[in-house]
Amino acid sequence: MRSRNMSVALLATILLLAFGAWVVLFFQGTGTTARVPAATTTAKAPASTAPVAFNPPNLEDAPPKIRDAVLLGYKIMTETKKYAGKYVGNDLACTNCHFDGGRSLNTITLVGVGAAYPLYRSRRDYATDLTLRTQGCFERSMNGTAPAWNSQIMQSLLVYFQWISKGIPIYAQIPWMPFPASLDNKHQPDAAAGATVYGEVCARCHGDNGNGTPIAPALWGDGAYNDGAGIHRIRTFSVFAWRFMPKNAPSLTQEQALDVAAFVHDKPRPHFTSTHPDKVEREIALPLGQ
Repeated sequence: MRSRNMSVALLATILLLAFGAWVVLFFQGTGTTARVPAATTTAKAPASTAPVAFNPPNLEDAPPKIRDAVLLGYKIMTETKKYAGKYVGNDLACTNCHFDGGRSLNTITLVGVGAAYPLYRSRRDYATDLTLRTQGCFERSMNGTAPAWNSQIMQSLLVYFQWISKGIPIYAQIPWMPFPASLDNKHQPDAAAGATVYGEVCARCHGDNGNGTPIAPALWGDGAYNDGAGIHRIRTFSVFAWRFMPKNAPSLTQEQALDVAAFVHDKPRPHFTSTHPDKVEREIALPLGQ
């Protein structure tokens, strides 16, 4: 009898363990869709290299010779009008799109840009470096003018970008980059439905008239990005809204994100005027002859 009881207890234990394993696998497989990629990856990585990890270094740990520039770069990112106001034509700061100066994973992060550039940019129709990319942000997202490549503003930003990319191999496969081009959702954006989403979800932070509040930036009007900014594209705005909005508690469906992107897209905003040519001037025919 005692042997039979032990057998029954053993069988019950095995069944409970099996059920527990099934529950774990079930809930892992039926979770919500991840809005932000994992911070590490081994996909297609050579066996001899470690996974690329999201681990931006502390700003204060920068070597003494560049520390002041790194700290200033962060200040420019987070308090743009204060530190680079002569180049800014609206009420925005770089950190409005790049939270915590681009050091957060839950944003259009800049961690890794120092290892990803130069790269081909369709807007320039050529391979471009971080200087040209940053100048474009000032002209478009900031509705301003481009700082010179050798200005203190630009050089501090470039040093900052390089420092927060520390440890990421040049041209490594970075799982959180590039920012997705679209949601890949066939839903047709509905600006009228987007007006409802905006009123119920967005207005509390961005204001009923879209002009911004002390806790969130303007989305249209004179204080917003101009019509040449990348975020002015419905497909880009919808990815940002779905992934990150409301800030710290993203909850929009992809359809809602597309709708509110269409609503915001139709609102008035400054017109883009370039302070220098978009395209890289070609003087030498490519590909080069043999």
